Amino acid sequence: MSTTFTTLSMAGIAKAPPRFKAKTAGVLYLLSVLAASLAEIFVHGRMNVAGGLITVSVMIAATLFFYEVLSPMSRRLTLLAACFNLVGLAFELLRLQTQGGNVAVVFNGFYCILIGYLVFRSTAAPRSLGALMALGGVGWLTLLSPLLASYLSPYNLALAILGQGSVCMWILLMGVNVRSFVNTDDEVQK
Repeated sequence: MSTTFTTLSMAGIAKAPPRFKAKTAGVLYLLSVLAASLAEIFVHGRMNVAGGLITVSVMIAATLFFYEVLSPMSRRLTLLAACFNLVGLAFELLRLQTQGGNVAVVFNGFYCILIGYLVFRSTAAPRSLGALMALGGVGWLTLLSPLLASYLSPYNLALAILGQGSVCMWILLMGVNVRSFVNTDDEVQK
């Protein structure tokens, strides 16, 4: 019965209109940010692990919805972006940190750059949102160097949050018009 329910719900999601998928992705993304913030501020110890699991689970769902929404533009780039984010979320879930750096955030930086590029290339949203998202990704990538991140702090983090937040809010409030996407896969093959 569980398999049947999962199959039916996945089929329902696949048939859902793009605007619904986009708004769902925006809501899930917003919920994951709120869950992460609340877990970080108010919950410590064992409950922080539960908060992390909830946050990562919701972010995985948001990543998959964003993939569904943006894949008509370029299936390859959207898949690459989703893979970066899912690998980063796996690092976050397993709490794998190398030399004190947050590897998950670095993968999120590459995700933001790719999504920013796709949004910039589309006509479904203002190009400035795509540029902000890509700059937000660069902000996350500064965490590769603790010295650079410390020097640029808090501006690098503010840029990163502004970039991701602006695209999230646009999709949440306005949705998308998939017919207005430019398919970059077709352009690459010409």
